[in-house]
Amino acid sequence: MALMKRYCGPMLAFALLALAGCASTTQETGSSSAPEIQEPETSMEVEEVVVEIEPIKPMVSRGKIILPLDAMDAAAGSETLRGMFYFDFDQAIVRRSGHSELDRHATVLSANSMLSVRLEGHADERGTREYNLALGERRANAVQAYLIAQGVSRSQMEVISYGEEKPADSGHDRNSWKQNRRVEIVYR
Repeated sequence: MALMKRYCGPMLAFALLALAGCASTTQETGSSSAPEIQEPETSMEVEEVVVEIEPIKPMVSRGKIILPLDAMDAAAGSETLRGMFYFDFDQAIVRRSGHSELDRHATVLSANSMLSVRLEGHADERGTREYNLALGERRANAVQAYLIAQGVSRSQMEVISYGEEKPADSGHDRNSWKQNRRVEIVYR
């Protein structure tokens, strides 16, 4: 009997709590002072409308590429990518300092397959005409190889060498020669 009292008390309390938890919470009509809130019987369907705004594309002006600063806001302004890459004397190796800007050109060209560029190789006046033409072409090919490695299609690029024929600076000193050892990226 003591065993029964020991288990019946807690069992009875548990059963009462379970029944209290299952009790209805609705109030009988007439006995409630609070108004009953009813859900509307009609349901409104909401149609989701997605408007895609096409980002502003880069523009080409006078052979330079102009990028919007904010692709979704034309009023944010624009930036012209630098299209001049310089080389050391008698070298056709792209300087590390130009890699980040070339990466930006590669991103633009990869994303816009309709754009094309002409890579114009140049040399300073030292050396023979033939040597400088070959050096300008090697420099332009080095830039092309870098852009291809970054994912740009070869069909988007044309390589041409002017050698010493189109100097950026017509002087005959170190500073002038430094300005003439270059590859220009010209967008078409």
